[in-house]
Amino acid sequence: MNNIKNVFSPQKRKGKKVSEKIIDSVEALRDSFGFPSGRAAQKEMSSLDKHAIAFIELSPFIIIATATESGADASPKGDPPGFVKVLGENQIFIPDRPGNNRVDTMRNLLINPHIGVIFLVPGMSETLRVNGRARIVTDDNLLSSCSVKGKIPKCGILVDIDEVYMHCAKSIIRSKLWDNESQIDRKTFPSLGEIFADQIGGGLNAEDVNKDIKSKYKDQLY
Repeated sequence: MNNIKNVFSPQKRKGKKVSEKIIDSVEALRDSFGFPSGRAAQKEMSSLDKHAIAFIELSPFIIIATATESGADASPKGDPPGFVKVLGENQIFIPDRPGNNRVDTMRNLLINPHIGVIFLVPGMSETLRVNGRARIVTDDNLLSSCSVKGKIPKCGILVDIDEVYMHCAKSIIRSKLWDNESQIDRKTFPSLGEIFADQIGGGLNAEDVNKDIKSKYKDQLY
């Protein structure tokens, strides 16, 4: 592997420099991992089939990945199962719900329209990946079809699909994501208010932040 470099990370951990071997080319990457074969090479589709559509209709939770020329971002989205609308075998629509107004995902899409979406279904260890190109739309008919509790989204993400394929269950099996015994006792980890008070500072009161967050969870989901 001629393109693997041995460098020292500028970051220090416990006062020691960390030595890293870097793969810096596709050739070196393939030297290390080889090429996909069999089902892994054959599973990629250019459009949704009946199984992918059924999976999307069951999914209440997705992770959206976007990027610009200077960085990348991943964002979780959740709603009742089927909140992502299948408009055809090559198109899906993701409604946008009220959030913190950072709009990182949509800001990225204005610079780089490429998008990746992973769909999860609770209790199911396989996942579905959809890659494509997206644009932000405010079509009244589309948005009205995504109304929840009488609240219509301001906009949504329309995705033209390039690639679709199922992921095997290895990552979920390894993580034991859906196992009840994997759940931690929430009291063993600081509340979001406590975390923000530490990270932001400036006299931020953790209890007040927690009350504000709880109120928004109750009244501003839609």
